Amino acid sequence: MARAAVDVEDLLVRVKTGAEDELAAVAREVAALAGDGRLGEDDDEDGLLVPALLARLAAAGTADARVSVMAALRRLAGCVAGESKERFASIEALSSIVRSLSRDVDERREAIAVLLDLSDIPQVRQRIGRIKGCIVMLVTLRNAHESGTVDDAEKLLSILSSNPQNVLLMAEAGYFLPLIQYLKQGSDMNKVLMATAISKMFLSEHMKSSLGEDGAIEPLVDMFKYGNLEAKHSALGALRNLSSSLQNAEILINSGVTGPLLQLLFSVTSVLMTLREPASAILASIAQSERILLHKDVAPQMLSLLNLSSPVIQLHLLRALNSISGHANAKRARSKIRQNGGVQLLLPFLTKKNVDTKIAALHLMFHLSKDSSQELAEQFKETHLDILVKIISSPTSGDEKAAAVGILSNLPVIDKKVTEILMQANLIPTLMTLFEANIAASVTPQRMWLLEGIAGVFIRFTVTWDRKLQSSAVGYGVVPCLVKLLSDGSVDAKSKAATSLAQLSQSTMALRKSKSPRWLCVPPSAESYCIVHSFQCTVKSTFCLVKAGAVNPLVQILEGEERGADGAVLEALGTLMQDEIWENGSRVIEKASGIHALLRIAEAGELSSQDKALWMLERMFRLEAHRERHGEIAQALLIDLAQKGDPALKPMIGKILAHLELLQTQSSYF
Repeated sequence: MARAAVDVEDLLVRVKTGAEDELAAVAREVAALAGDGRLGEDDDEDGLLVPALLARLAAAGTADARVSVMAALRRLAGCVAGESKERFASIEALSSIVRSLSRDVDERREAIAVLLDLSDIPQVRQRIGRIKGCIVMLVTLRNAHESGTVDDAEKLLSILSSNPQNVLLMAEAGYFLPLIQYLKQGSDMNKVLMATAISKMFLSEHMKSSLGEDGAIEPLVDMFKYGNLEAKHSALGALRNLSSSLQNAEILINSGVTGPLLQLLFSVTSVLMTLREPASAILASIAQSERILLHKDVAPQMLSLLNLSSPVIQLHLLRALNSISGHANAKRARSKIRQNGGVQLLLPFLTKKNVDTKIAALHLMFHLSKDSSQELAEQFKETHLDILVKIISSPTSGDEKAAAVGILSNLPVIDKKVTEILMQANLIPTLMTLFEANIAASVTPQRMWLLEGIAGVFIRFTVTWDRKLQSSAVGYGVVPCLVKLLSDGSVDAKSKAATSLAQLSQSTMALRKSKSPRWLCVPPSAESYCIVHSFQCTVKSTFCLVKAGAVNPLVQILEGEERGADGAVLEALGTLMQDEIWENGSRVIEKASGIHALLRIAEAGELSSQDKALWMLERMFRLEAHRERHGEIAQALLIDLAQKGDPALKPMIGKILAHLELLQTQSSYF
């Protein structure tokens, strides 16, 4: 049966001149005719229908009209081939279709379908990536997981990825799988192109992680190991950009790149010299991962390169060593650095003009001082100590000051020579000024580190065996600073401040006796009279913990959630519980809600803290008033602790329960 003739002229007139609703209707008619095979290339001999539809698509104002026109175009594209199909491939035509990718869901769906049907035309594949925003929108639709569009978007991106320039645009939009495929299986030229692109891209942390997870790092490492100079250079640039992600640093370490990077730094081949700087930067990045500690010889090798390298590479190596030595489990690595002359190598860097290099060296020296303070002190000359004091007192950066103070805080307090040098250098007033400038500043890691260092240095000047030194420190106003740290410092600063206060308080009884007057011309002031020490106490004369206002903040630390300062706090409060003064000391601590705080430590503290807290509670519950006020709440906790706690605590718990009349004093259970 013969096919009924289609009046193409009529369709063409209606397409060109019809209103929006009529355009939609005629477009649906065209689509139906083409779908039934009744409208094809032979019917539109002059090829005018497709350009007319494309012209109306560009100007159509309603979604219905645009969707209907694109559906008609898609059906017509399926009916034509060769040169006729190339009418669809103009930039103007494709731009009209691409604009619909950003519109509502039905329009997006139809636009992707049209582009996918047209993608077998070479010109379409070449031109579509050049249309502004097209690749970005396709990547967005692929990632949106929208039913009806995601699969077609992924198929279209896959087709477009045959062009390396499109792949680069996809990568810039955050879609990296095609780029990674080129890195794995592309030509050498395309591998270099992709690696160079990664090296120049701005990558968010998420993008870096995605590239690492999806497999970009391994082929880049292979390019670095086995490629020519151009491949090595581009691969190192890409790895440098990716290595700042901690997750990628671990992948890099696992890939075995550490050894080849170090070999490159030791190389004297002139052609490879340009690769040394990016190689050292990558080492600085991957050293942030604790997995670097598995490579036990890395730190000594880096150390041996320090004086053989340019200033830029020196900085990278110092940062790498700083990261390595700063890891929680790096004690052995720090020991190896010291054994290989690390401290002596670093000392000249303290006077470097380059601030970044000096800071990196100071940070590294701080880490090296953590667990070998005596060894470090032996290598420090007076000039080096003076340099550190000068850094602290000069208008240097906060990082420099914090590191210098931190190093001094780690030097052994028993080294009297160091103390003498620091006193001659007027360190205490310098630290006081620095403290006042930072205690009220906004909370930052640098401020926290600085205050921890200052608190640590104060321990040196408050040692129990040198009352003259204690008196000098107190005279400079150290005690109010220590009390402020109890409230405003980190847990480490609080612990160190409590240690200094404990050392000072241990001297109070002896100072009281040495200053006891035989007669008084003026009656003692009620304000200065201390109920604990039964004496006219002041902070300056007897270093009194009570007059310093330290009892309440010390108790508040025990009531907090952090347990790191408990031991030092208990030592400080324990000085008020000495044999001669324990009754009055108990009353002052109880008034500050100390019994509740001590019970809390007895229940949940470290064993040594539990033991100290129970020792104090045993004395406090000797007083009837305390038994009446707190006995009921204490007994349940203590019985439970006796049953479930460490056996070493039982004897002291037994004594307390005996005071509470719940046990005979000589109970065999305890």
